[in-house]
Amino acid sequence: MKITGEGKLLRIFVGEADRVHGRPLYEAIVLKARELGLAGATAWRGIEGFGAGSRIHSARILRLSEDLPIIIEIVDSEEKIRAAMPAIEELIELSGGGGLVTLEKAEVIRYTSGTGR
Repeated sequence: MKITGEGKLLRIFVGEADRVHGRPLYEAIVLKARELGLAGATAWRGIEGFGAGSRIHSARILRLSEDLPIIIEIVDSEEKIRAAMPAIEELIELSGGGGLVTLEKAEVIRYTSGTGR
């Protein structure tokens, strides 16, 4: 697969505790992105943040550390991202959790697979 030039960056903000079909929502989204043939997906765990409910989630507060912010980033062509959106939105809805989804321009400089060394 080759991607160069203008692409799109899909960024999905969810909570670590959000679950769908018995697994973490972020894991379900990454697996769905792979199943749909998207170029790649990465889930990042945040150390602190808040969302629409304005509740702080922080690694510094032990009782809240089980629901840290998670960001899933996916870069691909606009067509492939938009085609994947219904399936991703369905997972978010099924989780019952909230979230934020953004779509941004991304200039792809290089996209190649590693040598596996």
